[in-house]
Amino acid sequence: MEIKKNVCKLFNIKYPIIQAGMVWCSGWKLASAVSNAGGLGIIGAGSMYPEVLREHIQKCKLATNRPFGVNIPLLYPNIQEIINVVVEEGVSIVFSSAGNPATWTPFLKDRGITVVHVIANTKFARKAQEAGVDAIVAEGFEAGGHNGREETTTMCLIPMIKQSVNIPVIAAGGIASGKSMLAAFALGADAVQIGSAFAVAEESSAHPAFKNKIVSSAEGDTKLAMKKLVPVRLLKNEFADSIMQAEAEGADRARLAELLGRARAKLGMFEGDIENGELEIGQVAAMLKAIKPAKQIFEEIWTEFTDEKNRLSKLDFN
Repeated sequence: MEIKKNVCKLFNIKYPIIQAGMVWCSGWKLASAVSNAGGLGIIGAGSMYPEVLREHIQKCKLATNRPFGVNIPLLYPNIQEIINVVVEEGVSIVFSSAGNPATWTPFLKDRGITVVHVIANTKFARKAQEAGVDAIVAEGFEAGGHNGREETTTMCLIPMIKQSVNIPVIAAGGIASGKSMLAAFALGADAVQIGSAFAVAEESSAHPAFKNKIVSSAEGDTKLAMKKLVPVRLLKNEFADSIMQAEAEGADRARLAELLGRARAKLGMFEGDIENGELEIGQVAAMLKAIKPAKQIFEEIWTEFTDEKNRLSKLDFN
């Protein structure tokens, strides 16, 4: 699988599995565990002050001698400080999201940093390529957290993105098993990024109450909400119900922002208030039924991927 080798070479990793940089879930413990398993662990800077990020980077360096990256939402208010920390600490891989990649990609590339940008449509895939990124993450509608307004599923998105760019495409959204990983490769993906499955890992910094809410969820328990503000996929709870009711009543951006308030995701995902907090997770949550070590999750996905690939190679349709 030549593409696999290319992506693995880009990040200097063994397997084309990348852990998503999820707010309140992706600290140094999870990132180092995924990197030690042979994938690419990602520290999520979106929920960290600059000095907290520095601490996580330093601890990750002590916990693994393998590559890891940092996810940086480009709309972060202290973006210059965050970028400075990444450069000062010698981080070699940055995944950027939620903003214009042209703003920071040249700066990072000039300092020898590999840059990947997260997109949800072909327009921004091309813009990211023009900005000079090394690869893109194409994130489908199924994904948790901030989402694309177009509501394009991964099944539809990946082939369209592959036709639009000539840099590696990392598929994300609805991938939590070896079978779904193989499906992403069949669609043209060069690697996969997995969030929800690692959000419930033992090493995830998410609150145990949030993890338990995820593994007890069922079909239809997530919803894409706040499209007038910033589309977010989240688990249904009292907060989500209040948002959905407000939207049904025609609430504008200001009203939705008022309901969201400050630190709502921290309240739910990190502090464990599962009714009043914002619980960001993907549709695939309904498939996740246990809290396990990240290494076990990783190995189960890779084993199923290779087994299923071998099974399909033996199918005879004649």
